[in-house]
Amino acid sequence: MSRSSTTALVITALLATAAPLAAHLDHRPGTTGQDWVGTWASMPQLTEPHNMPPAPFTGDGVVLVDSTLRQTVRVSVGGERMRLRFSNAFGGAPLPLTAVTVALPEGDKAGVASVRPNTTHRITFHGKDSTVVPVGAQVVSDPIDFRLAPRTNLTVTTYLAEGQASDRITSHPGSRTTSHLLRGNHVAAQTMTGSTPTDHWYFLSGVEVRTKRDGKAVVTLGDSLTDGRGSTTNGNNRWPDQFLARLHAHRRTDDVALLNQGAGGNRVLNDGLGPNALARLDRDVLAQSGARWLVVFEGVNDIGTAPATAEAQRKVAEDLIAAYDQIVVRAHAQDIRVYGATLTPFGGNTNYDDPEGHRESARQAVNTWIRTSGRFDAVIDFDAATRDPARPRDLLPAYDDGDHLHLNPTGYRALADAVPLNLFTG
Repeated sequence: MSRSSTTALVITALLATAAPLAAHLDHRPGTTGQDWVGTWASMPQLTEPHNMPPAPFTGDGVVLVDSTLRQTVRVSVGGERMRLRFSNAFGGAPLPLTAVTVALPEGDKAGVASVRPNTTHRITFHGKDSTVVPVGAQVVSDPIDFRLAPRTNLTVTTYLAEGQASDRITSHPGSRTTSHLLRGNHVAAQTMTGSTPTDHWYFLSGVEVRTKRDGKAVVTLGDSLTDGRGSTTNGNNRWPDQFLARLHAHRRTDDVALLNQGAGGNRVLNDGLGPNALARLDRDVLAQSGARWLVVFEGVNDIGTAPATAEAQRKVAEDLIAAYDQIVVRAHAQDIRVYGATLTPFGGNTNYDDPEGHRESARQAVNTWIRTSGRFDAVIDFDAATRDPARPRDLLPAYDDGDHLHLNPTGYRALADAVPLNLFTG
C-alpha cells in the first residue's frame, strides 16, 4: 500500500470517530466556558426494612419488579442542559434501569403523580435507553437539552423491568417528598392513575445542570436537622431550602446552587443511619460537581448516643473536634471553604438530655471550639439563633417541633436567616 493510501485511511478513520468524540466533549469541564454543577442531591444510604417500597413492590428477594417509580425533586439553580446520577452504593445486587424519563410536574408541585403535557424527555446512558449500575457504583446519564428554571420541581420516572434482585437497596428515606409506584411501564404516561404513594426517594442521588456562568455550589453536611425532620412534607421548607431562597433574592448570590447532604440519624464519628460523616465526605461533598463551600452542621447525634457520663462526654467532644479538623483539612485540599455551624439545644429531649448535664457540657465545649478555634473559614451560630434566652439549653418554644430537638418550619427559617450571605459571594 502506498504512503498516500495509508494517509487516506488514517484520515477516514479520524473522521469516522469525530462525531462520537464531539458528542462526548460536552462532558469535559471548560470546553465551552461553562461547567457542570450539582443542582440537587440526596445522601444515598442503606434502606431499613420499614422504609422499603410497600407491598406489592417488595417480596421474594426482588424489589420493584415490572414497576415504575415516579419521583419529584426541587432543583436549586437552572440550566439549559441537565443529567442525572443514580446510585447503587448499598445495593445487594446490580441495579438494572430499563427506562428513564424526565418531565416537569403538573403545577410545578412536589409529590404529584402527573406531569405537564409535552415536557417528557427520554434519558439515555451512553446512547442507550437502559443501563445496569454495578453493586457499590453510581451512573451518570447522558446530558440532554432540557430547560430547568431555578428553584423549580423536576419529575424523574424510572421503570425497572426485572427489578433489583436483593432486599438491600439504596435510598434516601427522609425525602419529605411523596413518590409514586405503579406496576408496568409508565415512564411516558402523563399521569400514574392508581399509583401507590410513598414518602421516600430511591436510587436517584443527583441532578446536574450546565450553567451559563461559572458553576458553584454550597454543600450542607448534616443530620436530621438538615434533612428536614419537622418540616412540611412536599413543602420544601427545610432550612437549606429557605436559605436558598435568601441566596437567590440577591444579585450577587442568585447563581449559587445548594446541595443538601443531610440524613436523619447520621453521625460524624460512627456509622448510624448511613455512613459517618468522615466516611462519606469524599462521596457526598468533595466529589460533587461545582462544590465551592461546605457548611458543617452535625454532631448532636454523636453526643446524644454516647453514654451520659462525664468521661464519655469529654471524649466525644474531643473526638468531634478532631473530626471537624479533619473535615477542614480534607475540604481545603480541594479548595472548598468550610463554615462551622454551632450545635443547637436539646434540653428536655427524652433521649438526649440528661439530668446531670454531661451532654450539655459536651455541646458547649464543641460550640466553644467552633466559635473560637479559628479552624473554620467562618462560623454560623445556629445555637444563638434558636436557643431560648431565658433557658439557653432549650430551644425557643416557637421554633420547637415538639420533641425539644428538631425544629418546625419557623425554626428552620431562623437557621436560614442566621447564615450570612456574604460568605458566598467570593
